[in-house]
Amino acid sequence: MPWFPVKKVRKQMKLLLLLLLLTCAAWLTYVHRSLVRPGRALRQRLGYGRDGEKLTGVTDSKGVRLVSSTQRAEDSSESHEEEQVPEGRVPNMLFPGGVRKPPPLNLTHQTPPWREEFKGQVNLHVFEDWCGGAVGHLRRNLHFPLFPHTRTTVTKLAVSPKWKNYGLRIFGFIHPARDGDIQFSVASDDNSEFWLSLDESPAAAQLVAFVGKTGSEWTAPGEFTKFSSQVSKPRRLMASRRYYFELLHKQDDKGSDHVEVGWRAFLPGLKFEIIGSAHISLYTDESSLKMDHVTHVPQSPASHVGGYPPHEEPSADMLQPDPRDTFFLTPRMEPLSLENVLEPCAYAPTYVLKDFPIARYQGLQFVYLSFIYPNDHTRLTHMETDNKCFYRESPLYLERFGFYKYMKMDKDEGEEDEEEVQRRAFLFLNPDDFLDDEDEQELLDSLEPTDASLRQNHRTPIPTASTGTTDTPTPPMTSPLDEQTPRHSRALNWAPRPLPLFLGRAPPPRTVEKSPSKVYVTRVRPGQRASPRALKDSPWPPFPGVFLRPKPLPRVQLRAPPHPPRTQGYRTSGSKFTELKPPVRAQTTQGGQEGRLHGQGFVVPTVDLNSSVETQPVTSFLSLSQVSRPQLPGEGEEGEDDGAPGDEATSEDSEEEEDQAAGQPPGRWREDAIDWQRTFSVGAMDFELLRSDWNDLRCNVSGNLQLPEAEAVDVVAQYMERLNARHGGRFSLLRIVNVEKRRDSARGSRFLLELELQERGGSRQRLSEYVFLRLPGARIGDEYGESPEPPPAASIHPDSRPELCRPLHLAWRQDVMVHFIVPVKNQARWVVQFLADMTALHVHTGDSHFNIILVDFESEDMDVERALRAAQLPRYQYLKRTGNFERSAGLQTGVDAVEDPSSIVFLCDLHIHFPPNILDSIRKHCVEGKLAFAPVVMRLGCGSSPWDPHGYWEVNGFGLFGIYKSDFDRVGGMNTEEFRDQWGGEDWELLDRVLQAGLEVERLRLRHFYHHYHSKRGMWATRSRKGARTQRS
Repeated sequence: MPWFPVKKVRKQMKLLLLLLLLTCAAWLTYVHRSLVRPGRALRQRLGYGRDGEKLTGVTDSKGVRLVSSTQRAEDSSESHEEEQVPEGRVPNMLFPGGVRKPPPLNLTHQTPPWREEFKGQVNLHVFEDWCGGAVGHLRRNLHFPLFPHTRTTVTKLAVSPKWKNYGLRIFGFIHPARDGDIQFSVASDDNSEFWLSLDESPAAAQLVAFVGKTGSEWTAPGEFTKFSSQVSKPRRLMASRRYYFELLHKQDDKGSDHVEVGWRAFLPGLKFEIIGSAHISLYTDESSLKMDHVTHVPQSPASHVGGYPPHEEPSADMLQPDPRDTFFLTPRMEPLSLENVLEPCAYAPTYVLKDFPIARYQGLQFVYLSFIYPNDHTRLTHMETDNKCFYRESPLYLERFGFYKYMKMDKDEGEEDEEEVQRRAFLFLNPDDFLDDEDEQELLDSLEPTDASLRQNHRTPIPTASTGTTDTPTPPMTSPLDEQTPRHSRALNWAPRPLPLFLGRAPPPRTVEKSPSKVYVTRVRPGQRASPRALKDSPWPPFPGVFLRPKPLPRVQLRAPPHPPRTQGYRTSGSKFTELKPPVRAQTTQGGQEGRLHGQGFVVPTVDLNSSVETQPVTSFLSLSQVSRPQLPGEGEEGEDDGAPGDEATSEDSEEEEDQAAGQPPGRWREDAIDWQRTFSVGAMDFELLRSDWNDLRCNVSGNLQLPEAEAVDVVAQYMERLNARHGGRFSLLRIVNVEKRRDSARGSRFLLELELQERGGSRQRLSEYVFLRLPGARIGDEYGESPEPPPAASIHPDSRPELCRPLHLAWRQDVMVHFIVPVKNQARWVVQFLADMTALHVHTGDSHFNIILVDFESEDMDVERALRAAQLPRYQYLKRTGNFERSAGLQTGVDAVEDPSSIVFLCDLHIHFPPNILDSIRKHCVEGKLAFAPVVMRLGCGSSPWDPHGYWEVNGFGLFGIYKSDFDRVGGMNTEEFRDQWGGEDWELLDRVLQAGLEVERLRLRHFYHHYHSKRGMWATRSRKGARTQRS
């Protein structure tokens, strides 16, 4: 038996156990690293490395993973990153406003190699033309943090560009001067955040100081102690180490922009000092990198935390789910099975301008809109707080009077109707409604109170100003406003140009010479003086809507010679008495005062504005030179009206005099009485049905026209009846997804029916076909080489009702190729975004029948061809042109590269967010030889995103245009000669020729179809006024 050192083992037992534990720990560490390393490559981001290789791990704007063909080994070992989705966006989600979940963070744990020459400056990334004053607004930028507008450096942590609407991201390393506890503070206008890491890793950054969170907070330069959040807690730092930091700053369009970071040793009495160049260094050198190289950009908690908004209801109705968004995924019924459902008929609408000469840019007036059912909620209701153009009333009118014209106030029993008193009889809504000099003279000449004129015009007779003692009552007449202005009308349009009325009265004739500048003056008629309190408390001012400015012109009160009071009780307008009672608030606030006044013999004066024997406000035209002050010698005082409805027109002095005259003690406060029990009646108003199908170029918040439900259901019922008669009742209607109508009042209406059907014993299918509802007796001539044909006798109901037929040569193809043509130049971040969006479209829809054609005008900020090769697109074409950027020439070059004439070319822009059904929408509305498609895009405002859209519909732009290649060649293509060195107007010129070629242009607002807000600085290689500062090496 060999000798075994038992005694030595017993003596060294503790050392052996320690060695065993170390061995087990080393083995477990090795196993753990072996299991983790294979999955690291799946969590890398996609981009471009220093040498042009595609880096893995960059997620596109919709969360779609783009796999790289090459990967640098050192990137895999240096960076450990998690999958990240930009703020407001969700992985694998194409539909804004859908169900959201918090995205995982993408953090960079390893830093690139650091060199000693990096000292003295830090990295600065600028995100220009982005509104808002909070750092959270910066995180919502589409390109934050990978694709800034500018990459540069700065030599100290105190920056003031003297600019507006921008965001800054400053990052690098801090080198402490000595060991010890250090305090940091940040000051800025507007908000800012200062993040500091425990070491040199960006993933360990922590928020240590900040100025505000809402965008309204700010500090003065060097004001480091205004907010408690500005100053950090003491941090133990070592001079032998470097610490990663990140400074985020957001500036809006107001204030003195600045951001600075100070530090101090944690000792009493020391002040903060700006961190200078001796204690900072670069994170990495970006001077030799192109804008699409993003491998080096650090990902820290500062880049993402707090940027993801909590789950809340979408602010816009358009973000709500709609069956149209995903209906294209439902299998479509074969068009061959639907050919014999309806009888064929020729289709040639009367509004087509074939060979009709039109002036330059006049084609905008011949583009008609289609009606939609059901409501697609494209009306921008959330934008109508600032823009109420959907309602045809004047904005000045709505600001002053609101929508009370649609309400009829209920009255209590025994209460007289005050409708005549409240009638707005003199409202100027348009410049055309004002009287010019000639119309004024004709008006004054026609005011003679003759019997003939009264019989012809049915106007109220008005005594002249000189007849002050006449007591003859005037017969009651009906106001022209009652006869000519329908109460249900939404537009305040004048009746034929008779006399404008002043509260039911026409102005008397005046023999005053005309002057170029005039003001309206109120002249008191001879008779009893009306109570200023009664006039002031009237529901409507004497001349509503005349003074269309914040402060009206001075009003002059001309006092007439005193006359004894006259009896009241005669009316001149209407058979009812329309009498202004004493104000209700006076009865309420005075209490027993009224009874005391009657007991003393005082009679509360009443005002009848329609009476001919009482005080009447009439119009006098005086020269501005004759009016110097609101108060004339010997006249009563009258304050200026501030223009707001319901404001009092008399001054405080006149009120006190009135109170003393009425026997009330001075100094009493008057309060308006509020009738909380007031009720009203209103009729159902569907303003959508009042719109017309002409292309309204003035209102950019209204949505698609709405088709009445009864009309849509009737057409669908007729089609389903014919469909089941043809196929023996095999199909049942599940729901009406979409119905589009183009109206032709002479020959009939074209409909696009999109129905979800259930086949007996089968699956759900999609029906999407054009039908034509032909009017009885309509004849279609030889407009497209077709022989004239009368409608078949079998296609008309015995009661002469229109019936459906199948329009010839009006069928769309589902598998047609769509070519997106985009000219680009020096737009790296937008090219990357566009390719990511199109890749996401291909992945989520499975549609491979589209092609991307990029026409590159010698871009210097990225390799466009390499980016196209790396993207997962079904097909693409790269075309290179030299010289300056020319949009027309670029589009024409892209169309010339398309070989198939029976394919669709879509003239596109680079800054577009596409909805998931964009390909289906283009194909449905493009028919060779018949239809072209010009969708309306929503132009997002500054600081807005597709997940919180604020902006307007681009109703005037036709730059996004879909048309068949054969039709594009037939109209002559783009005008490359006239629009060589400029763009703007080439889309309208192309529209003119498309309409003259006999094509219809379908114009619809598409849901989730946005034009991103982007900076125009640096586009197309434009030069700035002052050259940029050179970077330090």
